[in-house]
Amino acid sequence: MSVLKKFFKDTIIYGLATVLPRLMNFLLVPLHTGTLQTTSYSDNTTFYVYAAFFNVLLTYGMETAFFRFFNKSDEKDKVFSTVFISLILTTLLFLGVVLIFNEQLAFWLNIPLKYFNILIGLLVLDTLVVAPFAYLRATGRPIKFASIKIANILIYVLLNYFFLWVMPKFNISFANYDKSDLVQYIFIANLIASIVTFLMLLPYFFKTKLQFSKVIFKQLINYGWPIMVAGLAYVINENFDKWILPYLVGKDINGAYSGCYKIAMFMTIFIQAFRLGAEPFFFSHAKEINAKETYALIMKYFVIVGSFMLVFIISYLDIFKILLVKDESYWQAISIVPIVLIANLCLGIYFNLAIWYKLTDNTRYGMYLSIVGAVITIVFNLFFIEKIGFIAAAWATLAAYGIMMVLSYVIGQKYYKVPYDLKKILGYLILAIILSVITLNTNANYYINTFLVLLFLGSIMLFEKNELKRLLKR
Repeated sequence: MSVLKKFFKDTIIYGLATVLPRLMNFLLVPLHTGTLQTTSYSDNTTFYVYAAFFNVLLTYGMETAFFRFFNKSDEKDKVFSTVFISLILTTLLFLGVVLIFNEQLAFWLNIPLKYFNILIGLLVLDTLVVAPFAYLRATGRPIKFASIKIANILIYVLLNYFFLWVMPKFNISFANYDKSDLVQYIFIANLIASIVTFLMLLPYFFKTKLQFSKVIFKQLINYGWPIMVAGLAYVINENFDKWILPYLVGKDINGAYSGCYKIAMFMTIFIQAFRLGAEPFFFSHAKEINAKETYALIMKYFVIVGSFMLVFIISYLDIFKILLVKDESYWQAISIVPIVLIANLCLGIYFNLAIWYKLTDNTRYGMYLSIVGAVITIVFNLFFIEKIGFIAAAWATLAAYGIMMVLSYVIGQKYYKVPYDLKKILGYLILAIILSVITLNTNANYYINTFLVLLFLGSIMLFEKNELKRLLKR
């Protein structure tokens, strides 16, 4: 099997582990937007903003550091064990402190105590399984990884439908079931799914002899802490808008904004699937003679697929809007979708480019770039939301990711020069944006929009025909 075929095979399997859960999550978007008021949907969004922030803090870059040192170390079991012990100890310390000050922390974060307690349970469980999940990926067991991920989301989705649709519709009830606070059952469903995942991965807690290496730990921390800072900045880039909007324009607008933002999840799914398959591959393939050429080829096809998705989603945006966000009160924010899609495509390119600082152990640059993006996000949102409304939050996201993408390319070529085909990459991006703008001005004429989608596909076939034939023959 060729190197590229192995990459695409693993990416497809890891993609299923990401795509299927996210697709199942799409089933929840109409459920949530149909049963929750925009203000409650805003509470749901805020809950997961905090979850994302604390997840980065609790893992402090250990997952990426694990991949880096696991692949190049002769003591792989010791690397896994050190990461595992480290995460367990810090997570238990976090749990102890939070249990003592839970009321004060809940008040400070401005969320109800019962939501906060569920949040802590989720954070602890999800952090404890980081090392076992990473071990499955690093040892080339994507099917096992995918099975557990899919089981997790399946439980979560089914419980959501049970709590939010079956029980109210068939008038089923149990002690303390509160129809006036349905959003809490989304969090409870997530907690139950995380408990099951923890139990499924429990055998990997005893996979190797527990041994903690101070030398390896120091290497992991030195490599990982800039990743953590970059991760925190990334969370700000992704979520600061949804955190600040309730204070500046109200929960109602934030709920609508967050609901429409979900339509851009198609691009997010693609990026996440790519990252899951690409990160282990990039590290393991780094020593190959043609590594840089392979990375350049992967980038080009990443941009091709991402650009096609941009054109396709915007061409049929009205259909996606009706399917996913059925409550028309959410549609007031539909104008953010094209902007957010382009922003996420820029983010995906940035993740692809990021291999230069990971392979050269210059992870501090990832931190610097993410901080630049976070500063742009914060300043743009604070300055412009009150002037032009919620649309400023979408533009802030695009500005942050676009600038990060450009800076990463310019700096990266100095440290780890990859021969990216800029002419074709920029060509496909510009063509996709032009076609997308046209589709937005056809008054949802699907004949014209379908023609434009086919035009983009035809352009790909015209310029990539020979290379695609060569790849398929390998």
